[in-house]
Amino acid sequence: MSEFLSNEPMLDMFVFETAQNIEQLEKTILDGEKTSRFSKTEIDEIFRIMHTIKGSSAMMSFKGISSLSHRIEDLFFYIRENPETDYDCSVVTDLILESVDFISGELENMKNGIFNESDSTWLEEKLCKTLRTVKGSDAAVLATEDEETAQANDEAAQADAKEDFGDWAELAGPCADEEARVSVAANLFQVVLHFVEGCDMENIRAFNIVYLLKKHAAGIRHFPEDLDSNESRDYIRRHGFTAFFRTDLSEEEVRGFFSQEVFLKEYSLVQFEYEADFEKEQASFDREPDAAGTKAPKPVPAQQRTQAANSGQSIISVNVAKLDALMDMIGELVIAESMVLHNPDLYGLQLDNFHKSAHQLHKITSELQDLAMSIRMVPLRNTFQKMHRIVRDMSRKCSKEVDLLITGEETEVDKNVIDHISDPLMHLVRNALDHGLESQEERLEKGKPPKGTVLLGARNEGGEIQIFVRDDGKGLNKAKLLKRAKENGLLTKPEHEMTEKEIYHLIFHTGFSTSDTITEYSGRGVGMDVVLRNIEGLGGRVSVESEEGKGTQFTVHFPMTLAIIDGMNVRVGNCTYTLPITVIKETIKPSGKDVIRDPQGNEMILFRGECCPVVRLHQIYGVRADTETISEGIVVMVETSDKMAGVFVDELIGENQVVVKALPRYINQISGIAGCTILGDGSISLILDVAGLAA
Repeated sequence: MSEFLSNEPMLDMFVFETAQNIEQLEKTILDGEKTSRFSKTEIDEIFRIMHTIKGSSAMMSFKGISSLSHRIEDLFFYIRENPETDYDCSVVTDLILESVDFISGELENMKNGIFNESDSTWLEEKLCKTLRTVKGSDAAVLATEDEETAQANDEAAQADAKEDFGDWAELAGPCADEEARVSVAANLFQVVLHFVEGCDMENIRAFNIVYLLKKHAAGIRHFPEDLDSNESRDYIRRHGFTAFFRTDLSEEEVRGFFSQEVFLKEYSLVQFEYEADFEKEQASFDREPDAAGTKAPKPVPAQQRTQAANSGQSIISVNVAKLDALMDMIGELVIAESMVLHNPDLYGLQLDNFHKSAHQLHKITSELQDLAMSIRMVPLRNTFQKMHRIVRDMSRKCSKEVDLLITGEETEVDKNVIDHISDPLMHLVRNALDHGLESQEERLEKGKPPKGTVLLGARNEGGEIQIFVRDDGKGLNKAKLLKRAKENGLLTKPEHEMTEKEIYHLIFHTGFSTSDTITEYSGRGVGMDVVLRNIEGLGGRVSVESEEGKGTQFTVHFPMTLAIIDGMNVRVGNCTYTLPITVIKETIKPSGKDVIRDPQGNEMILFRGECCPVVRLHQIYGVRADTETISEGIVVMVETSDKMAGVFVDELIGENQVVVKALPRYINQISGIAGCTILGDGSISLILDVAGLAA
């Protein structure tokens, strides 16, 4: 295993880029399967992705991924060069998706510090067998198969020979085969490349460019020559990467080649008219020592220098930990500002200039906070696109034809939300296919199209993000839900007293399932309860709408960010608590007649014709309240995913933005507490978890 794996930035960048590539590969391959044949554009994209993965994994000494990528590249190279070839698109798709899963598993192992590569031989053999099947029995094809196999083996041997980064210079140098591929009257070029600041692994990126350039050019000389060191990386960061080469490509084609590099900031390209000038420029490439003792290249003469071509790269990748640290510092700034502006020493003082300055400070802090939050916002596009694979696999195993429609994929949410929403969303989509949609025969009997539809969408509404999963299936059968809940002892009130919303939310109880048989996807009573717990853990809630015979919609509501929330501060005795604004429906001053008790003796409050439990914070947390008479206090009506409750408090202090702070583990185990925040006077307020209080 390469010693460079100990360099975390290198490994992190490799994992990040490869994950991005295989996500795009999965999307492209699924799009191609829909038309039962890959288009030229899709084939070129697949070939490009595999070529990139092959090169980068070979450089990082991950031979399994490199070899597997090579086999996929061989397959699509043949399909690209023989457009009339007849092949089973579904079989090819299955095989590529298996390969995607294999590479994803390897990347996950790398993230966890496991570098023992899995055996990919079985997949490579299947790919080779598929390639032979695609080639068919054409005599001309079979006659050249041995020659192609030999060439492939030579390339594989070249990759295998590079066991570590020590032979980079040898691999990047010219060879006889390359010279033979380029005509004597080739075009002569010099290029100077500058990578995006902060992209890391500049020496690896430079080597990859040389590696790919060898396919089209010969006589390649580059500076720095040794790319196997941190010194070369630092050198490229300061001075750029310079290469001389000869090629049959035109200037336009050469520019197109360099523009494909993702993290290229800019480059300058010079074409030499005469061989003598080309050789002279290389020979005179005497490097003058810079301040650090590193030799820097002489600049290209002004009369020969072309205008630097911007590759259009305006996005850089940033480590999420740095964004988290930035958000923490912004939170501390917000708290510090609040402590200054609400300092009790300032009460009663006439400070006009101070208030003007404080107003300007608040404006800047708010803008800085909004900017920091926007940096963390990520579109839901990639998360949504992953559902295509889920739908494809499940529809085939369940023998159902399904169309997945996506809307609102550009909606942006906090990065932490993205990380936690994928699993609940996957369960909801699976539930729609397995439970929601009928079989083709049942749909035809009901006069529906044989192909079912699942709509996955998102929207930004009322300061919160809503993600919904809707199907046009059979809908929820309330009678069946009540019967199964009764059998499992899940009913907490008489059936006739349950609202439609409460009946639908029975499916979120642990152990609840409407399936009569256990399958790979359903029947064990797990899944939807996990969905609810995960979403409520994000400070969100789930609502269910259904019409029997027409379909069901699950809507997930959660805040746009988890770091800073709008909260309502309330007081109970000497203690302050914070309720998220998103869960508050209304605040009321109840009278004694509004309070009743159920048969079990639980205190309930009548709110708009509905009985809701009363939550007394002073009883739960053992604090002394100003009053225990409900008509003398205030009840804050809050709503969770499946019920409403009234939180009894002494006083409403006011609304403000609060920075969410994590609690120590021993405190975090207390039900009904989601975190804490520091108020303007320096005191601590506990942020309440309404779902935990109402449970």
